[in-house]
Amino acid sequence: MVDRKILIGFTLILGFMTARHQMSAAHTEKRVELIVFAASSLADAFQAIGRDFDTANQDIHVTYNFAGSQQLLQQIVQGAPVDVFAPASRKQIDAAVASDQIDSSSVETFAHNRLVVIVPKKNDAGLKSLHDLARPNLKIVLADKAVPAGQYTVEFLDRFSRGRSADKQFKEDVLKNVVSYEENVRAVLSKVVIGEADAGIVYTSDISRDTAHRIDRISIPDSLNVIGDYPIALSKNAKHRDAAQRFVEYILSANGQATLSEFGLLPAAAPAKR
Repeated sequence: MVDRKILIGFTLILGFMTARHQMSAAHTEKRVELIVFAASSLADAFQAIGRDFDTANQDIHVTYNFAGSQQLLQQIVQGAPVDVFAPASRKQIDAAVASDQIDSSSVETFAHNRLVVIVPKKNDAGLKSLHDLARPNLKIVLADKAVPAGQYTVEFLDRFSRGRSADKQFKEDVLKNVVSYEENVRAVLSKVVIGEADAGIVYTSDISRDTAHRIDRISIPDSLNVIGDYPIALSKNAKHRDAAQRFVEYILSANGQATLSEFGLLPAAAPAKR
């Protein structure tokens, strides 16, 4: 016969575990889902920030949609549910504001980013300088002009071509080598990493710890580089406006800015040279 004390003890433990599970389930149910649309170049940094933010805000869980800024804009204009929008250019924020989807009074610049040329680690093409990009018969991959990285890349090529007379054909010669235009910079990075391209142009923030050892960089000097502004804003139709505001405040906080810096982004206070 089972000892009465053991049976009572077992019943108490089971009851405690059941109550704890119910409390945990109730806590999970109370968490609001904060939907953040963010440029693909923010993926690594925002995922790290999301983990820290979730830990510090037990009543909120951040869900991300990462894609090209123009693609995200189209989704927002078409009515996709979103609480926070963080594209890689002011142009997309302005368009979202014009479509009456984004609260113009909430717009803040939270970071800056810069371009860099990347080549595969093997570098079979032997590319060592910016001038080498104009050599014939290369395979270069760029972001599409519809997204900020593509627009900034064209501006960089224009700046280079406005230099010495010997560089006048630089932009034209580089564009002759382009084999594909990608919808976001992550796709450019991927093609260079796997060796499908001799070179590509991405943001410094796109080079993660997982890919840094698989590529080499050719720096673009400040006089030629285009420093992109990253804005963030709340949706007019934000389902969880308070949670959205807390997320933006965390991004702008010292901890949020430090995390962005760890992933290659320039802090909001940094001067944006153009």
